[in-house]
Amino acid sequence: MMKIAVTSRHQTEFIEITSDIQRLVEKQGIQNGICMLFVPHTTAAITINENADPTVKSDILGVLNTIIPWKADYRHMEGNSPAHIKASLMGASELIAVEGGRLVLGTWQGIFFCEFDGPRTRSVHVHFMES
Repeated sequence: MMKIAVTSRHQTEFIEITSDIQRLVEKQGIQNGICMLFVPHTTAAITINENADPTVKSDILGVLNTIIPWKADYRHMEGNSPAHIKASLMGASELIAVEGGRLVLGTWQGIFFCEFDGPRTRSVHVHFMES
């Protein structure tokens, strides 16, 4: 297992990590298989979405922040319930095929670390299963 560190600057933020993961594929010499990404944090997530137009990231965050506002009648004493809810909705893991030494992603797709309780330094666990 490998880890990459991700440092956020805002309370909610999408940080593209596609190139970081592709570098690990190349460093490990993986030609064909599966790349499993896991975020071991209860207030962060991982997703795959469009990376060509940055307004997609801001639109997704805007909707999440609207439907799950920071201030509401939450009971969690730590005060970060919205971050837990957003992380649960987005998900803690992704599986990506690797073919010919490259991540199999669509033309417009990128991998994003989703920060919902930042700013912080976090980690993404990366596992490869070769075929």
